[in-house]
Amino acid sequence: MQYIRQVILLTSLLTVFTSCKGGEPVGSEPVEDNENRYRNPVVDYSLPDPTIILADDGYFYLYATEDIRNMPIHRSEDLVTWKSVGTAFTDATRPTFEPNGGLWAPDINIIDGKYVLYYSMSVWGGEWTCGIGVATADKPEGPFTDHGKLFRSNEINVQNSIDPFYIEEEGKKYLFWGSFRGIYAIELSDDGLSLKPGAEKQQVAGTAYEGVYIHKRNGYYYMFASIGSCCEGLNSTYTTVVGRSDNLFGPYLDKQGRSMMENHHEVIIQKNQKFVGTGHNSEIVQDKAGQDWIFYHAVSVENPKGRVLVLDQVRWENDWPYIQGGGPSFEAEKPSF
Repeated sequence: MQYIRQVILLTSLLTVFTSCKGGEPVGSEPVEDNENRYRNPVVDYSLPDPTIILADDGYFYLYATEDIRNMPIHRSEDLVTWKSVGTAFTDATRPTFEPNGGLWAPDINIIDGKYVLYYSMSVWGGEWTCGIGVATADKPEGPFTDHGKLFRSNEINVQNSIDPFYIEEEGKKYLFWGSFRGIYAIELSDDGLSLKPGAEKQQVAGTAYEGVYIHKRNGYYYMFASIGSCCEGLNSTYTTVVGRSDNLFGPYLDKQGRSMMENHHEVIIQKNQKFVGTGHNSEIVQDKAGQDWIFYHAVSVENPKGRVLVLDQVRWENDWPYIQGGGPSFEAEKPSF
């Protein structure tokens, strides 16, 4: 009997030790080696502020802030496995309008058969000299030809003019931008390479936001944005939020009808046990089953170097988007291709 009690006690202690030491935090799915599932991050090195497009060659291309110099470009068939295919610029061709500036927060589009890349150029703290430029290429992997700046903060009188987002509406082309000094919009020229002569900027959201992306669905416009601090490692508070409008220029409202002009919103992605600093999302793209997917960056708690690339499915309920669990998935079903 004493022997049996010792075995039971040893088994209990082993169970407690294993559960305390073991693996995934409470609430996560078990990690399995399964070709139909993927694990986050999908790219385990720094690719901040992602933007994505389905190119004419059938591949997805993703561009990011230049933690890899000259703005990295990656390619994928399935949104999960990514291969580096170079950079948008070289040291010889990179934009120069902000001396010593970094290339941040790109936005990729196809306009009139050309790949058009909007980008921010700034130095830390240069909120009145930073600005937004544009480059074009015949192929998604480049080479990109820079067309210079669209404007600087001190020229358009919007402090911290970074984080561009392009959208077309009723045959017109618009650029949205801004970072914690208000979100603004302005009309572009027909080719998208300059401001439309005489165009006036208008404010569409308040001072809590940056990294805006607008998604059209079922008669609504959804303004995705990021709040908090992006770049403080494990202390980053970046969080992805959303508001909704029936007009491109707002007002964008939360579920209670309060306006993003007054910094009200719904939280869609926030930190969890494995990731913090969850923000600056990409465009929403669909797989072959019609499921919606979104990329964003985060800081890994286990390896907090840079801002890694995270992928999650966007689900919809009552015409509002959400992410299962409210934070980055650890492991999930792959997109359908």
